[in-house]
Amino acid sequence: MNKTLKISFSLKNTYRVNGILFSLKQIPLLKRLLPAALYKVKGLKIFANIVSVLWEIISTFIGKLLYFVTMVCGIGILYKTLPENEVFLHILLILTVIGSFTNTNLFNPTKDKYYAMILMKMDAREYTLVNYIYSILKVVIGFLPFTILFGMDRGVPLWFCLLLPFCIAGMKVFVAATSLWDYERRGFGYNENKLSKYVWGCITLLLGITYAPPAFGFVLPEFVSMVVFLACIPLGIAGMIKVLTFRDYLAINKELLSGLTNQMDSTAKTQLAKQVNEKKISTDTSITSNRKGFEYLNELFIKRHKKILWNSTKKISYVCAFLVAAVLVTVYLLPEEKSDINKIVMTWLPYFVFIMYVINRGTNFTQALFMNCDHSLLTYSFYKQPNFILRLFQIRLREIMKINAVPALVIGGGLALILFATGGTDNPLNYVVLIVSILCMSLFFSIHYLTIYYLLQPYNAGTELKSGTYRLILTVTYFVCFALMQLRMPIMIFGIMTIVFCVLYSIVASILVYRLAPKTFRLRT
Repeated sequence: MNKTLKISFSLKNTYRVNGILFSLKQIPLLKRLLPAALYKVKGLKIFANIVSVLWEIISTFIGKLLYFVTMVCGIGILYKTLPENEVFLHILLILTVIGSFTNTNLFNPTKDKYYAMILMKMDAREYTLVNYIYSILKVVIGFLPFTILFGMDRGVPLWFCLLLPFCIAGMKVFVAATSLWDYERRGFGYNENKLSKYVWGCITLLLGITYAPPAFGFVLPEFVSMVVFLACIPLGIAGMIKVLTFRDYLAINKELLSGLTNQMDSTAKTQLAKQVNEKKISTDTSITSNRKGFEYLNELFIKRHKKILWNSTKKISYVCAFLVAAVLVTVYLLPEEKSDINKIVMTWLPYFVFIMYVINRGTNFTQALFMNCDHSLLTYSFYKQPNFILRLFQIRLREIMKINAVPALVIGGGLALILFATGGTDNPLNYVVLIVSILCMSLFFSIHYLTIYYLLQPYNAGTELKSGTYRLILTVTYFVCFALMQLRMPIMIFGIMTIVFCVLYSIVASILVYRLAPKTFRLRT
C-alpha cells in the first residue's frame, strides 16, 4: 500500500511539475530568460516540486475555506431572523448531499488514473483504494479546522464540530458504495463528470431546498440536522466495507477512462472536440446574411452557433428572474424583512462583481470563436492586419456584450425592483446607477475575456489552454472578484467607480489590441 501511494504521488507530481514548467515557459517575461532545455534544469525542477507539494497541501484547505465563506456562511448571513446554528447545519447538510454525488473521487476519470492503470498496468484495485482512502483523509483533514471555526462561531457545540468532517466523509463513502452496488446490479458505472439530466434536476431541486425555505423562515431544526449527520458515520463504515471488498475496479475504471483514453492522443482529442461542437452547430443551408465583409462573417457565425452562444445565457436569465421573483414574494409575505433587504441592496453592489464574473460567457464565446473560425482563418496573413483585427474585435465585442447583457439586465432591473419594493431610496439616481453599473460589470467581463484572447490566444488546435500567462490572468481575475465580495459600499459611489473604470478599460483594451494583437493573435503550437 505504501509503495503504491508513493508511486501514485510521484506520478501525479511528475506531470504536475511538467505542467508548472511548461506554464513558466509561456510567460513572456520569463520566456527569454529560461533555457530551452527547461525540463533538465535541476534548480527549476526542485522549485516546481516545492510548488507542487505546497499546492497539494494548500488545495486540501483552500477549497473548503471558499466553500464555507461563500456557499454556507456567505449566503447564510442573509437569513438574520433565524437561529445561526440551525441555518448553518441546514445549508451544510443539503450541500453535503449534493457534494456526495458531484465530487466522489472514486468515479472521477483523471489522467493519473489513466497513466497508472492503463499505461503502467498497476493493480487497479490497490491503486484505486489507496487513492480513495487518501482523498477521504483529505476531506476529513481539510474540513476539520473550518467546521470548528465557523460552526462554533454560529453556536454549534464543539463535540459536534469535531465530528462533522467524519459525517461528511461518511456520506461521501456511503454514496460511493451505493454506486458500486448499482454497478454490480446493472453493469453501468457512475461518472461524476457526465451527470444525467435527472441528476442535474435533483441537484437543482436540492439547491432550491437549501436556500429557499430559510427565506420563508423555515430551516431544519438543529436536532434533526445533527441526527442525519451522525447517521452518516455508521453508514460510512458500512460503505467503506463495500468499497474495500469490491473486486472489479479494473472493469469499472476501464469504462470510466474509455473516453479519456481516446483523448490522450491530441489528434483524437481535436476530432472529439470538433464532433461535440458540430452537433450544436446549425446545418441549415438557408442561413445567410445581407451584410458584407467581417459583418457578413460574424452574422453567419452567430446564426450558426446560436445554440452554443445563447442557450446557457437564456437558462441563466431564467434562473436570475426566478430568484428576483422569489425575493419579491418574500418581501410581500414577510414585510418585516423589508428594511434588512433594502440595506443589503443599497450596500452590497460590490458583491455582484463576483456574480457577474461567474455568469459571464466570455470563455465559452472565445473558445467557440477559435474552434469554429479563427483556427482556420489565422493561417491567412490578411486576417492579422491591425485594421482588420480591430474591426473584427469591435464586432465581436458587440456580440458578446449582447450575450452577457441579457442576464445583466435581468439582475440590474431585478435589483431596482427589489430596492423599490423594500422602501426605495431618497436619491432616484440610485435606480439608474444600479442598472447601469451591473451592465458595466457585464461589459467589463465581455471586454476583458475578448482582450486577453486576442493578446494571448491561449488555445492550441485541440482548444487546450496552453498559455501560462492566460491562466495567471484568469486566477488573478477570480481572486480580485472574490475579494470585492467582502466590500460594502453605497450604490452611488461604487456604481460610478464601476462605470468610469469600464469606460477607461474599454479605451485601453482597444489600443492594446490594435498595437499588439497583430503579433500575438496567432496559432499556438
